[in-house]
Amino acid sequence: MESLQDLNFTGRMNTDSESINNTPLTLVLGANGKTGRRVAERLIALGRPVRAGSRSAETPFDWEDQRTWAPAVAGVDAVYITYYPDLAFPGAAAIVGAFADVAVANGAHRLVLLSGRGEEGAQLAEQKVQDSGADWTVVRCAFFNQNFSETFVEPVRAGVLTIPAGDTKEPFLDADDIADVVVAALTDDRHIGQVYELTGPRLMTLAEVAAELSDARGSEVRYEPLAPDEYAAELSSYGMPSEEAEPLAELIAYVLDGHNSHLTDGVQRALGREPKDFSDYARETAATGVWKPEA
Repeated sequence: MESLQDLNFTGRMNTDSESINNTPLTLVLGANGKTGRRVAERLIALGRPVRAGSRSAETPFDWEDQRTWAPAVAGVDAVYITYYPDLAFPGAAAIVGAFADVAVANGAHRLVLLSGRGEEGAQLAEQKVQDSGADWTVVRCAFFNQNFSETFVEPVRAGVLTIPAGDTKEPFLDADDIADVVVAALTDDRHIGQVYELTGPRLMTLAEVAAELSDARGSEVRYEPLAPDEYAAELSSYGMPSEEAEPLAELIAYVLDGHNSHLTDGVQRALGREPKDFSDYARETAATGVWKPEA
């Protein structure tokens, strides 16, 4: 699910419009987010120059200020598009479409869009990108594993995972797999024109997620379903504005209502390998200490 972003990117990036050894420049929107951070790190490791797309970047980018768009895409060959707060929010498709037009008009040739599974609004945004005239790839994603360590970290530390979902199953997906697919799409022509729907390798209920988190951290995490309005109030208690908390709670309840309870082969098609299992994610993440109460 692409809306839940962590804003703690501290990696090194090239933030000017100069290419390195004539290597094309890539703009990574949401460069502080779960997938944007990982995509930027991978591109840099490949020796590809990256411009960070965020409000705090050297060349600022702000979805709410169209005056920042053209400077951000100047000299850019490819763009990784992540929209905040979520493509399913009202008006998102029009905004993404307008940005895609600006990017193409300023010379961007390739657009890779982070999208959500089973979201009508997200599919409208996908079509806008596809109609932009650029080479495009769409990456539709299931609910991220990293939401439990980079968004819902405090509830996991406290041992009570509260989410507006019942007993339906979701194919939880690792952000490292998403980043690998996105980087492949940004750097390899074989992915042009592809819609990759990504899931993890198995379906899990949130009660099963809580059990695996419990095993990984060595102390109990229990799952307590909430109604969307209760969850919105909880998000607000963590400091999220109510105008974001309420639609986000409704969106999470919709995404986890069971209509996405099936597996796809997007990771396998894009990368030729299996996606990471949730138990591997939980074990590796627990080893970092992020879920310890004192953290």
